[in-house]
Amino acid sequence: MSERKTPRVETSEIKNKAKREEVYGKQKLEKAKAKRQKRKDQKKEEEKNPELREARLRENIPATQENTREFDEAVIGDGDEEMAQEEEEDEFAQYFNGQAPKVLITTTPNAGKTTISFVKELISVIPNLEYVKRGKKFELQKIIGFCKNREYTDLIVVTEDHKEPTHVTLIHLPEGPTAHFRLTRIKGGKQISGHARATSHYPELILNQFTTRLGHTIGRMFAALFPQVPEFQGRQVATFHNQRDFIFFRRHRYVFKSGKRVDLQEIGPRFTLRLRWLQKGLYDPANGEYEWMYKADLETSRRRVFL
Repeated sequence: MSERKTPRVETSEIKNKAKREEVYGKQKLEKAKAKRQKRKDQKKEEEKNPELREARLRENIPATQENTREFDEAVIGDGDEEMAQEEEEDEFAQYFNGQAPKVLITTTPNAGKTTISFVKELISVIPNLEYVKRGKKFELQKIIGFCKNREYTDLIVVTEDHKEPTHVTLIHLPEGPTAHFRLTRIKGGKQISGHARATSHYPELILNQFTTRLGHTIGRMFAALFPQVPEFQGRQVATFHNQRDFIFFRRHRYVFKSGKRVDLQEIGPRFTLRLRWLQKGLYDPANGEYEWMYKADLETSRRRVFL
């Protein structure tokens, strides 16, 4: 006679709490035991037939937010000749052909200590970054004119609310574009446990997952802040990692432990940016032409991303 399977008891139907927990614990153990047995059987079969393992690994692709994202025509494919041609002629091309960037950073008037501390962290990250304290009389348009007259290539403005840095505006000179970001999750280098010390070497730069045309523009704006001649002896890497339109910044030093192993030691700072708008040309909130602006109704799905 064939063995009759015991019907599965639904724990939600058991009113006694102690009994319900006991049954749930037993079911959990049985499920784990069955899973282990399945893996053992699968391993034996794959040892006999290695092709089974190759087929399983080929088909077993985990679903991630990146590979399940909604289709977007703006995504740039590998070897896009049109995009390559645009890169050779856009406003950032000269910085990838040897011209050194010259960047100025300022804040809102009479900025608080926390904001100034964040600015100092950025000065340690971006080479050739100069800080100018901003008084009440200096309007942003005048600062832009000041930078253009002195051949600065970029202007960074850190704004604050209640003496805490909340936004970053990046203005590429002399003709734009201008990007405005929400700034969150700031953590200075000294707040990171076991942090490394920064050196004056030019860092290597990693831009990760800026896949659309909009994301490509933002990535090139970040890249244009850094000299394209990294000093490898410093072993420093600055990373802008885009995930679901949140841009995470990290800075590390890599250490070669052996011929095959590399360890990372974080230098700091850490912070997160989220694009609020991108404007063609220089900063002009009243009459400027917006290439993209964040709106809540754009977020129709968690799988829809813009960068």
